[in-house]
Amino acid sequence: MLVYTSRSCISRRAALPRYFSSGLAPTLRHSIYVSESTDPYFNLAFEDWLFRHKSPEEPLLLLYRDSPCVVIGRNQNPWKEVNLRALRRTGIPFIRRHSGGGTVYHDLGNTNFSIHLPRASFDRHATAQVVLRAVRAMGVDANVNDRNDICVGKEKICSAYKIVKDRAYHHGTMLISTQLDTLGELLRSNKDTMETRGVASVRSPVCNLQQYHADVSHEKFVRAVVDAFRHEYDVKEEIHTVHDTDGARETEYIRHGMEEMKTWDWAFGQTPEFTYKIQKNFAWGPSVELRSKHGIILSCVVTHPEDVNSRIGTGLQDLAARLKGERYGSVGERVVTLAQSDGRISAFWQWLREEMDS
Repeated sequence: MLVYTSRSCISRRAALPRYFSSGLAPTLRHSIYVSESTDPYFNLAFEDWLFRHKSPEEPLLLLYRDSPCVVIGRNQNPWKEVNLRALRRTGIPFIRRHSGGGTVYHDLGNTNFSIHLPRASFDRHATAQVVLRAVRAMGVDANVNDRNDICVGKEKICSAYKIVKDRAYHHGTMLISTQLDTLGELLRSNKDTMETRGVASVRSPVCNLQQYHADVSHEKFVRAVVDAFRHEYDVKEEIHTVHDTDGARETEYIRHGMEEMKTWDWAFGQTPEFTYKIQKNFAWGPSVELRSKHGIILSCVVTHPEDVNSRIGTGLQDLAARLKGERYGSVGERVVTLAQSDGRISAFWQWLREEMDS
């Protein structure tokens, strides 16, 4: 992804405007929700709870921010989309959401929104226009491209997607003062030879709103989107402010969703089938083709020159055979023990394991 650095700093968190109404445990009676939580697991679970339980006949708006994390789509491959090595180094988690779309980076410098509408009245271009009007109301000369992304010039400031069931769901991440260098590092995996049946993200140049208008903030964006949403859908009610400490976490659906998103079975085990072809410049020139589905290795084929020592060749084939059925990137001890039986096989295994872990 091409990224453009910004000197803008994350603004200090300010109190929300006075016309915001505070609530206790979340209910489904409202049309406009603003989450004060910055826990991405809570916000994503709460968003999914609203989508699946709110009446499909009523328009709904949700806005929130998250502490640093990478969020991938329901049908995406984390090994393809995310620099997992950089994630581990920074301590930033990745989370698989329940809805589709591409991979995005969240931090306190961007604001996430979702607009839920009845399926019959949904118009993806129209919902993008609601957000566009909000951005322009803050003094930024933005536009909508042919993918319904919000841009300034050709640089994207907001990625968006939708899913459709009984109601449509248009979600976006507005870049205000996000750390673009971190975004670029975490979303750069450089695995061109990995072919996946999942949904691939579309890489685009990105920028922050504060690069074009220094006064833009999370609070101003929230206010502008709320005003545009009220005008477009004739919503009169006040905002329902949500906290993750007021009983919301104890809502069974939300609690289960938060717990599920932290499991290996959800984060990695939902990965669609993929094939990864790699080669290492060892003197004896092996190449590897790995095939995996739902995070489990289906096969590993190691190819090497015919003149390779027979002991090495046998050891490589045994290693490949033992990888079948193992978790991709989380291989068990029986494989590790075999790899330690020979120095050259051990070096090969060390390289292969690093490739799978990256």
